[in-house]
Amino acid sequence: MTIKIEEAVLDDVEAMQAADAGQMLRAVASSGAQVRQAAIAAEEAGLARLREEGQPRAVVVAGMGGSGISGDVLAAVAGIGCRVPVVTLRDYTLPGWVGPMDLLIGVSCSGSTEETLAVVEEAARRGTRLVTVGAPKSPLAGLSEQARGIHVPVDSGGRLPRANIWALSVPLLVAAHALGLASVPREVLDRTADLLDDIAQRCRPTSEAFVNPAKELALAVAGSVPMLWGSSPLAGVAAYRFACQLNENTKYPAVFGTLPEANHNQIMAFEGALAASSNVDEDLFRDRVGDEIEPRIRLVLLRDTVEHPQVTRRREVSQELAEARGIPVSEVVAEGAHPLERLASLVALTDYASVYAAFVLGVDPSPVASIFELKERIAR
Repeated sequence: MTIKIEEAVLDDVEAMQAADAGQMLRAVASSGAQVRQAAIAAEEAGLARLREEGQPRAVVVAGMGGSGISGDVLAAVAGIGCRVPVVTLRDYTLPGWVGPMDLLIGVSCSGSTEETLAVVEEAARRGTRLVTVGAPKSPLAGLSEQARGIHVPVDSGGRLPRANIWALSVPLLVAAHALGLASVPREVLDRTADLLDDIAQRCRPTSEAFVNPAKELALAVAGSVPMLWGSSPLAGVAAYRFACQLNENTKYPAVFGTLPEANHNQIMAFEGALAASSNVDEDLFRDRVGDEIEPRIRLVLLRDTVEHPQVTRRREVSQELAEARGIPVSEVVAEGAHPLERLASLVALTDYASVYAAFVLGVDPSPVASIFELKERIAR
């Protein structure tokens, strides 16, 4: 099997605009603004009053797809020092242990995701403390009102759920800060928004491919079999997000993992049929205009700047082993000091890369026809 690559499209702004009917690039560029707007919405919704009720026994975040990633963001930012467990639930069923001592946060951009509504409804019956995040005047907002929960309305701006990661995640971080479960003061949110704006500038479509880190990563990933490894739990969330974005934006498969666990299983793919390129003399710097290539593994390391010393060594040796076997390696390094900044920097660059990879492969990043067809068939 071969895959056709059109590298030249990344230096043709008009061609990219024509390929991006749903304006996914513009949606990704809105990330900084999303952080600022969501911080205001969370404050106006009254999340600060959660402090009066004290810390919960556990935090359960119910959400699917681009909404569910908000729970992973919360867990990554809260980190291992969080005093209570943070669990992301992607299912119809609320675990039996969840009750009045816990906090359930239901997240749905549309406010109508059936799995999330089922969990929120059950949590309300059990008397679980409730916060919801999603569209105003939606079924989710209605359930929250009936249960006397707090609903944070989200203005999607016409963006698809996966493009609203910060609009959906920031209210959870504000709630965690109010409860003393994570330190995410307003100045951290402001710094993160500024960092996202800076990355948007560096990854803008008018920036040429050889100086644009997102375009460079897109060209590396397109046509490969991407193995995405995070070097910490936080970077592992970014690896998962990148895989999901490649699935939805690029319509492309990807394998994701986190070190050290990936060293105990996924590394064996280095020895398999998809490992080394059949053309060892390939010129990596040629223009790939209309090229047809055979998919081979590419290792993408998403590096956190805070790593366990042994994980640092594992990452370095993993790269050495990959390169010794002819497997190309790409690296994305987190920026910033606060966990939110580090995670946001990894997510932003890889979000852009997934869109640019779609253009290279001749794909419109916005439509998700198979998802809608599945929903329609289930609803019959």
